Formats: sequence, structure tokens, C-alpha cells
Amino acid sequence: MRIDVLTIFPDLVSGFADASLLGKARRDGVLDIRVHDLRSVTTDPHQSVDDAPYGGGAGMVLKPEPIVETIEAVDPPRPILYCSPAGRRFDQSWAHELAATDGFTLLCGRYEGVDERVREHVIDGELSIGDYVLAGGEVAAMTVMEAVGRLVPGMLGNLDSTVEESFGAAGLLEYPHYTRPVDYRGWGVPEVLRSGDHGKVDRWRHAQALLRTIRHRPDLIEARGGLDATDEKVLAEFGLRQEWDDAATSTASRGGKGDRSL
Repeated sequence: MRIDVLTIFPDLVSGFADASLLGKARRDGVLDIRVHDLRSVTTDPHQSVDDAPYGGGAGMVLKPEPIVETIEAVDPPRPILYCSPAGRRFDQSWAHELAATDGFTLLCGRYEGVDERVREHVIDGELSIGDYVLAGGEVAAMTVMEAVGRLVPGMLGNLDSTVEESFGAAGLLEYPHYTRPVDYRGWGVPEVLRSGDHGKVDRWRHAQALLRTIRHRPDLIEARGGLDATDEKVLAEFGLRQEWDDAATSTASRGGKGDRSL
């Protein structure tokens, strides 16, 4: 898969793309990440990429020329997505959509954004990672690269990792994880995880994922239509139905917002 990033801070993005599993996938040829400096096509001594807005106002705006001319020079893959708070909210579903393509391009804005003509005539869509304002689109671009890249076959050694994690196939937050030692300062590992009964472990994990989701992201429970027969069964098996009801009641009293602290 090819991912292109258009930015005025190429070192920032390249450094991230070279690190950890993303960097390994890049070196192994699983991901073809190309970072383009918008200043590279400028011809003035100061390599200007921005200018004051017509009509006045605070801040500077990225000019159309460096963006359009960079795109013409490097012929990046489509769609070209502008990282902007006005865009469609990026989520795991969209990550899967992008991972199924041959590639895409991310345009990183700066200052007050980009010239409106870029939005009207050049890009294919806009993408937002949340309702807050950043100094530029580079952090958003890096978020998308990691979320999409880890779904590309060959990046992760264990394919199950992308299925069982948060926002996986069941639409739930991920269940709790434990490792050695069995006991640490009196804090123990649940007996079921040491039982060797893999079917029971899977059911326990599902029940725990349900509880974690209703406590912290009840909107995900609502999106999947509440509890199904399997959910009811695993909660009952581990005596967790009352705990579920209490968590659901607590969430409702907070206006359905859940606890986003974890």
C-alpha cells in the first residue's frame, strides 16, 4: 500500500513513519510511505508556502500553488484527504475502508488552513480525528497512517490482533489483559485465565469487554443494538448480569456519556 503525505514539516512525519512497527513495515516494503515537502516546489528565496488572507483577519493561509504543483509533480494516490476539523470523523470503520485500497494521500494544513480553491478543486475529501484544534495536520496524518497501516496484511505478525482489539469485529472495547507475575503486591490474575479452558477464557473475555464498553463507551453498545443472546449468556455464566445492570444505570444517570477517563 502507498501512503503519501503532503506537509511543510516532512522530518516530523518521516521520523514517525520510520519508527516501531510502521517503520519496519516501511523497510520491508509492506507500506510505501512517501512524505513530500510542499516547500520543494517553491521558487522564491524564502520558499514561501503561505500568505495573508484576502479581506484581512488573523493568521496566514497555505497558498494553492505549492499544494497543486506538488500533486502534479508526484502524482500521489487518490483519494487525497485534507486533514481538517471540518472533515468526516475518522474511525476504525474508515480505517478498514482505506486499508482495503491500494493507497491514499493526506494533505496537512497549517496556520489558518488552505486556500479554499484547494478544497473546491483539488482534494477528494476531508478527514477529522476529533473536535479540537491542532497547529497543523501532521498529528492527524500520523494517526491515520498508524491506524490504517496496522490493518494492512504483513504489518502485524498476528492477524488476530486486529480482530480482537478495541473496536474489532464485535464493536466492543478490548477485554482486560494480564501477564506475569501471577500475584503482584496482592493483585492477582483471574483464575479463569490460568484454567487452560480456552473456550471459557474466550467467554470471560467477551463478558469483560461488554462491561468495559458499557462503563466507558455506552454509545458503542447502543450502536450494536444492545445485548444479544450470546451477550446475555456470557454475563449470566460469570454472574455479571447485575454488574452490567448497575453499570448501565450509572451510565444513564450521567446522560449516556460513560466514563472516558480510561
